[in-house]
Amino acid sequence: MEQQEYAVGATRVAAGRPDGRRGGAGRGTAAAVLAVRGPEAAGTGIAADTADSGATGPAEARATGAADPADVVGEHGADGPQEPGGALSPDPGLLRLAHWFAAATPGTADDLCTASFGLYPARHLGSAAEPGDPAVSWWHGPTAHTAAVPRAREARAGRTDGGLRRARRDAAALPVVRSGAKLGRPGRHRRPERTRALPELPGDVPEPAGEELPDAERRIAARLLLAHPLVTASGPHADGFPLIRRHRDWLVERFDTLLGYRLVVGPWHARLCKAGLGPGAARRLEHPVTGAPFTPAGYARLALALALLVDAPEQLPYGRLLDAMRAAAPELAAQAADPDALGMALAALADWQVLGDLPADPADTAFVLTVDRELARAVPAGPPALAADAADLIRRAAEAEPATAVRRLLAETPAVLAADLPEDRRAWLHEHRLSGPAALADFLGLEVELRAEGVALLDPAAELTDLALPGTGTLAQAALLLVEGLVEEVRPLPGEATEGDVPIADALIDGLLGDIADDHDLPARYLADRTALRRDALDLLHRLGLITPTPRTTWLLRPPAARYAPAPDLHPAPGTGRHSRPATSLGS
Repeated sequence: MEQQEYAVGATRVAAGRPDGRRGGAGRGTAAAVLAVRGPEAAGTGIAADTADSGATGPAEARATGAADPADVVGEHGADGPQEPGGALSPDPGLLRLAHWFAAATPGTADDLCTASFGLYPARHLGSAAEPGDPAVSWWHGPTAHTAAVPRAREARAGRTDGGLRRARRDAAALPVVRSGAKLGRPGRHRRPERTRALPELPGDVPEPAGEELPDAERRIAARLLLAHPLVTASGPHADGFPLIRRHRDWLVERFDTLLGYRLVVGPWHARLCKAGLGPGAARRLEHPVTGAPFTPAGYARLALALALLVDAPEQLPYGRLLDAMRAAAPELAAQAADPDALGMALAALADWQVLGDLPADPADTAFVLTVDRELARAVPAGPPALAADAADLIRRAAEAEPATAVRRLLAETPAVLAADLPEDRRAWLHEHRLSGPAALADFLGLEVELRAEGVALLDPAAELTDLALPGTGTLAQAALLLVEGLVEEVRPLPGEATEGDVPIADALIDGLLGDIADDHDLPARYLADRTALRRDALDLLHRLGLITPTPRTTWLLRPPAARYAPAPDLHPAPGTGRHSRPATSLGS
């Protein structure tokens, strides 16, 4: 959330490490977010569990992703950290998880990662449309489309922006941010307000009775946690960490009440334990630098490394970690199938600050890794203790009562369509169509868009999302042009029979992408490989919930996609474009 303007106080830290810890990871800490060392010690600054309205026992906590600290890691008992010269002993639960990852298909591995770690960010659409009748379909309702005239492909030399050449937009054509944001001023949910001085670490001073808490700070903290479920005092979002600590009691209660999420805040990090999203949620872990998606082998090595790091010494030779991985699971540690898997796993652990600097040369086995056991124990959110297999864990992690399940979808996904929900959840959404989304919108500073097919919570500031549309860069712009063209070609007319989604012919997708490549200045890799352009553009639209695959046809176009196309012409002339469909194909 680089665009966030945090209203924060000064953070005072003790001498020692840059984040204020004395003696390094785990030393002197009585518990971690998902620790196994017993009850959380008083005075550590870690918030205690609150009564869960939907899950009160350890089994139900696992099913919602709100794991019990005593069960998540360290199933081998309450042994202390490994001595520097001793053998590393893997955590049995995480080792079991590593084998599940290795045996999974790519899609199932993504769902398993979401269920077991719950470290995915929220994903919301932006560019709010004008208010419209909630009974009107997305296909025919107000749109968030912004007209753009593409430039010719000439004079491609000297390009430095990495995006498609498009005409500069007038200020009047830019999307309106209804959160109250204006040029040079923070938005409604980022307005600076009077705050108290932050208490000195590691203890906390309770809020004085009767003092009004600033709503803007609470909303900033809630948005930060939903976008980044693991926030540290020394990480990239350290500026927001004091707000989380300051309002932790309120945040713990609201996340538990609205979403059934367990939030634990310690002196040095905060962990929001998200639930799984169920099968086919299309949430994947990516390399923090290159953006390459994880493979099942990469996930397996990630879980295997975690199994050893939860009780590893603070200073761990890289070669010793590799030897321990080979000893614990020789078949998983082999690099022949995917030579990049281990590097991706270690990069993710470094991004989460579980590991410090990584060796520049993977062959440098003498390099000494700095391990943060506390953060290593905070990573797992859905332990496999009660699950029979990977599919059972994915199912258990997504289980919740209808109200909680629908609110989670609203908070985490671009749009919730009633047709996608089971009957009990669809009934709840219908009954609470106004109050349910409104409570979340107020909590997170989002806007509600109601349409006949369902509900979307929008973030016009494009901060509470990992994918943005419209967005910068070649791929986002090409995907936007593609979805605009698809909607204009296959949008159902009033009176046409449709169940919501509309089939898209392969020829239409290829034709529109051909037009985009002809009329726009694409990078050489996409001009040389149209298959890569098709794959990446469709993947982005799929992850945003605007298209979906189906066994019978290649893709289905979903109703929310229409919000990115021009306002519908309800009496169109027959298509005359090079790749247009004949008028007779409407409704066929």
